[in-house]
Amino acid sequence: MELRQLEYFVAVAEERHFTRAAERMHVAQSGLSTSIRSLERELGASLFVRNTRSVELTNEGRALLTQARHTLATVAAAKDAVAAVRGLLRGKLAVGTLQCLGAVDLPAALARFHAEHPGIEIRLRQGGSPDLIERVRTGDLDLAFVSAPASPVSGVALAPIRAEPMVLACGPDHPLRDRSGVALRDLAGATFVDFSPGWITRDVVDQAMATAGVDRRVAFEVNDVHWLLDLVSHGLGVAVVPQFFSTKRTAARFVPLTDAPRWNLAVATASGRHPSTAATALLALDDIRPHPTTHEPGTA
Repeated sequence: MELRQLEYFVAVAEERHFTRAAERMHVAQSGLSTSIRSLERELGASLFVRNTRSVELTNEGRALLTQARHTLATVAAAKDAVAAVRGLLRGKLAVGTLQCLGAVDLPAALARFHAEHPGIEIRLRQGGSPDLIERVRTGDLDLAFVSAPASPVSGVALAPIRAEPMVLACGPDHPLRDRSGVALRDLAGATFVDFSPGWITRDVVDQAMATAGVDRRVAFEVNDVHWLLDLVSHGLGVAVVPQFFSTKRTAARFVPLTDAPRWNLAVATASGRHPSTAATALLALDDIRPHPTTHEPGTA
C-alpha cells in the first residue's frame, strides 16, 4: 500500500466523484481509477459503490477513511517536524469552530497566525459541536473549538478553555427582566427559544431544566445565535444561554440564574496522535491556549 493510493482514496471519498478527485489531485482519471482498483485488490474489498453520477463509500471504505486520514496526517506531521527544525512552518491546518466562542476571538487569532506563518494553508469549517467533534475524530479537522459534551468521546481529547454560567435571556418587556436573580423553576410554563436537539448547548439546558423539575416547551428551534436573540427580543420566548451572549448587540435583557448550569468551551483534538506542528503553533497563542488538564464531564 502506497501513500499516493491513500491520497487518491481520500480524494475520491471526499469528492464522491472520480473526475473531480482526479482534477483535485492533478492526475489523469484513468491513473487514479487504476490506483483505486489496485488498492481494492490489495485489501480484498470494494471501497466504493459506483454509479454514473457519484460514488459512495462501502462499510469497508468508511473504515479505511478514518485510518487513511490519520496515516496521511502522521506523515504530514513528520514532514512539518523536519521543516520546523529548519525554522520553517508549512502544510495545512483544518480548524473547526462554533458560530460564537465568546472567550476566543478566533478571526483575530487566525489572522495573527497567518501573518506569522504564511506558509500554512488554513481551512475553516463552522458547525455544531457534535459534527465538529466527529470530524476531529475522523481526521477531517486538526482541531475544533466546541461546547464540551457531558460525556467522554472515544478518540477525541477535550482541553478546556473557559467555563461560564448560563443566564436567562428575555424580551425587554418580560416580567423577569429586572430581577437580580431567577431560579430555573421560575421558568415553568414559559415558552422557550433554543438550539436544535443534538446541539450540546441544548443538551446542557435540557438536563438542567429536568433536574430543576421543569417540563419546558421549546416552540422555536434555531441553529443561529442571532436568530435566537432576535426571537427573544421580540418577546416570542425566553432562552437560557451562555453569559457571553450578553455582549451581543440585541434588545434582549439578560438576568442571572441562581442555579445556573455551566457552559464549557473546549478545544478538541484527536487522541492517540500528536497534533500537527501547525495545530500546536495555533494552540500556543496566548488568547486561545487551553488549560493543561483535559475536560472532565460535568465539571466547570
